Amino acid sequence: MRELPANPADREAQTHSQDVFARDWRPTLTKRKGVTKHKLLTERIIADIDADILPAHARMPTHRDLARQLGVSVQTVSLSYKEAERCGYLRGEVGRGTFVRSRVTEKADRFMLDRDPGETVDLSIIRAIYSEAHEEASRAVMRHLAQSDNSAFMRPCRPIAGLERHRAAARDWLKGLGVEAALDRILVTNGAAHGLFLAVAAIVRPGEIVLTENLTDHGIIGLANVLGFTLRGLPTDREGILVEAFEEACAAGGVTALVLIPSLGNPTSHVMGAERRQAIAEVARRYGVYVVEDEVYKPLLETPLPSFTELLPELGFFVTSFTKSVLTGLRVGYLVVPPQYTIRVASIMRVTTWSATNLPAEVATLWIEDGTARNLIDLQRREIRARQAILADVLGAHVAASYPLSLCAWLKVPPRWTEEGLVRMLAQKNIAVTPSDPFRAGADATGGIRICIGGRLSHASLGRALQTIAETFEQLPPVFDAGTIA
Repeated sequence: MRELPANPADREAQTHSQDVFARDWRPTLTKRKGVTKHKLLTERIIADIDADILPAHARMPTHRDLARQLGVSVQTVSLSYKEAERCGYLRGEVGRGTFVRSRVTEKADRFMLDRDPGETVDLSIIRAIYSEAHEEASRAVMRHLAQSDNSAFMRPCRPIAGLERHRAAARDWLKGLGVEAALDRILVTNGAAHGLFLAVAAIVRPGEIVLTENLTDHGIIGLANVLGFTLRGLPTDREGILVEAFEEACAAGGVTALVLIPSLGNPTSHVMGAERRQAIAEVARRYGVYVVEDEVYKPLLETPLPSFTELLPELGFFVTSFTKSVLTGLRVGYLVVPPQYTIRVASIMRVTTWSATNLPAEVATLWIEDGTARNLIDLQRREIRARQAILADVLGAHVAASYPLSLCAWLKVPPRWTEEGLVRMLAQKNIAVTPSDPFRAGADATGGIRICIGGRLSHASLGRALQTIAETFEQLPPVFDAGTIA
């Protein structure tokens, strides 16, 4: 199966908005002494995107059309588009044109709650399951630390890559994830997001092309905005990106890296099988493209699957952490790098965080050594399966993609509803969910709603929230959506 089916109404609306803005956007350039025309145009593009005059995913005019309209050279437009792309405001797609990039760093905050939601059932953020067993394990390790000599990890500020004991525990943990690596290739990080930043910053320069899934974790989209590289989404199926799409993009030239979530991908829960991984690795090897695999969810899988860092020793980076599988607040991760990148990545870590925080790394090490981490993952698996069963029972007809061990599910948007209309309606019913916008890395990404089933939810409260969603989906939308207007 190729892409998940899109909501026809959303697709029509998106196409219409792109066509309108290709015709109707009429920028004006006010001359300023000493400021070049392409600089003025770049400033106008960025200002109009920030003001939503040019909305996310809108198709920009062709270089030639805009040059004719403004009375400037095609080269001036090309330079402006390139600069806006470098700054994270536009993205170019070979053979399709230039599109406004979603500014996920701002828009994600509208949908993902980072505060106590009060009476709201927060299904907007992926969290690990939290139970009394997690409380007991946390108390036990804190008691142990309080009664121990902590100087071995509280005093040192080197090595940058992490204490040798912590990396030795990481090496043992990584073996269970299909990664065999020497200690000097392993860095302890402050979670997977930190590891992803280090890997991408080490290999990608501003303006270079990075590929990912059409729908992907908002972290890599945000990194594109921060680091200034060009992010392009590839079509997917239930195993992730399509091999032929990846090869076509590489053949077009200019691709530096592929960043992907092979296991329980966010938000569509895809799991890439061994054969697909090997095929992707072969294409990457042939074109010399780096592969950064974000495997924060891989510890939840029960089936062994190969890692890209094993398939591509000179090109593969492996990122994982404990936040989605063991304990949400245990922000400890491990990054495995190719042998030739150990010095470069450590130098980037030194100027950003110096090193990972030793205290949480010590907790992770203790839990690896005494088996607590493995026990908590087993608990996660059992509880996720139970919650996914509830979800399938209540919302099965609306589920576009999920997986028995996934902490989220991707829902189809019912006919006549829009994503934001559903989000607002559910918010009025004290349920927080996330639409597709924060996850869109490509113009053709499929619409949908993501719901998350982790955290400290009882089966009863989860069931009630899912039943409310199901009932809302079965309703017709209001004839006039006033949004927040009183």
